[in-house]
Amino acid sequence: MVDKIKAKYFGPAKDAELEKRVTGIGGFFFKSKNPKEMVAWYGKYLGLKTDDYGSTFWWKDKEGNDCSTQWSPFADDTTYFAPSEKQFMQNFRVDDLENLLKKLSEEGVTIVGDMESYEYGKFGWILDIEGNKIELWEPIDKVFQ
Repeated sequence: MVDKIKAKYFGPAKDAELEKRVTGIGGFFFKSKNPKEMVAWYGKYLGLKTDDYGSTFWWKDKEGNDCSTQWSPFADDTTYFAPSEKQFMQNFRVDDLENLLKKLSEEGVTIVGDMESYEYGKFGWILDIEGNKIELWEPIDKVFQ
C-alpha cells in the first residue's frame, strides 16, 4: 500500500544514482528595492552573517561534504531572473549539470541560455511550467572555504 502511495505522488522508484538530479537548495534569490539595506537588516535583526552578496549558509551533506546555500537580494531592476517576471529565483545544486541539461532538453524542458562555467561551479537555467526561471548549479564548494 505504501509503495502505491509513493508511486502516485513521487512516480515509480528509480535507481537513485542513475536518476540523481537535484542534490539540494543552492540558493534563494529575490528582488529588493534596496539590496544593501535588506542585507544589513537581516544581519542586524536576524543575525545572518552577511557580505556584499547576502548570506551563505554552510551545511554537510549525508556523505559529510561541506556544502553551501546562498541567500541574496537582487536589485528590483535586475534582468538576471529574465525571462521570468517573478520577484524570486530558485537555485538548485546538481551533480552533473551538462548531462542534466541534455536530459531536460530531451524531455522537453525549456533551457534558457547557455551553460556558464566559473571557478566556483557551472550554471545553467531552465523554466518550470509556470515560466519561473530556475538556476541549476554544479558547485565547487571548496573555492569558498
